[in-house]
Amino acid sequence: MNGFDASVAQQRPVDAIAIVGPTASGKTAAALALAKSLQSQGGAEIISVDSALVYRGMDIGTAKPSRDELATVPHHLIDTLDPLQSYSAAEFAKDATALIRDIRARGKTPLLVGGTMLYLKALLDGLNDIPAANTEVRAQIQQEAEQLGWPAMHARLAMVDPQTAARLAPGDSQRIGRALEVWTATGQTLTSFHQSAKAQAPDWHIPVISLEPTDRAWLHQRIALRLEQMMAAGFLDEVKALRARGDLHPDLPSMRCVGYRQAWEGLDAGWPESDILERSIFATRQLAKRQITWLRSMPERLVVAADGPDALNDVWRSANPLSH
Repeated sequence: MNGFDASVAQQRPVDAIAIVGPTASGKTAAALALAKSLQSQGGAEIISVDSALVYRGMDIGTAKPSRDELATVPHHLIDTLDPLQSYSAAEFAKDATALIRDIRARGKTPLLVGGTMLYLKALLDGLNDIPAANTEVRAQIQQEAEQLGWPAMHARLAMVDPQTAARLAPGDSQRIGRALEVWTATGQTLTSFHQSAKAQAPDWHIPVISLEPTDRAWLHQRIALRLEQMMAAGFLDEVKALRARGDLHPDLPSMRCVGYRQAWEGLDAGWPESDILERSIFATRQLAKRQITWLRSMPERLVVAADGPDALNDVWRSANPLSH
């Protein structure tokens, strides 16, 4: 990934600063604190790197920043789509590229904040020429998956594109299906498309500051607390309102977001709230595990202990020499 080279940190201005980390690691608080600190250097604006925050009406279950937080510093790519719509990593990269250039042109520092690592990869490693969806091939793969199960489809993907399969969970039907669709339609793997894109990637200078816990139990506790607070704040009522629209279904990318998927399934099956909570906590922990694995594949990142006693200042100390 060509996002940051520490050897040139002092010689070249940054295009943006990325603040990433697993879910519930404190990214929003760190970004708001950093934006406040950068006011004396022209200010900052936040670009969300989150595949769930783009959706309107999905506030509680996405831990969307509050109105007060959104008012503190300008935010982008939040509440931009209806849950019926889809949003790809390629679309994010195009939107983020335009935003970075606009924010820099106004003398401010763009802060890329979130945990959707595929989005960040698309921005840093460049866009590719992956073909648009092929409805016939997609329907064929869906039919096979209904007969064999998604773990079997994941195993099939591992045979033709082991690198893509390695970063996907066996139940990630959306991304497994897309990878198999690309392979079936083109005879080329997603990995080959990504490698081709990397060779043509923009020459970004974007340091990546990663909030990572030194104690996984600390993160697990925060995840459980966050989900308990979401339930108390009316998360299930939020999902019921989305279901009541009548035009949404559980296979949409929006409704496959962690928490929403478990809540929809639980409401269909009549699970008690405690079961939905337990399954949502488990799924969120699995998401965090995948995010940490992805982050560890980025050796150039600047790691800050999310559970450290002074994490916010540690983020500032990491970012300050780079922001001038």
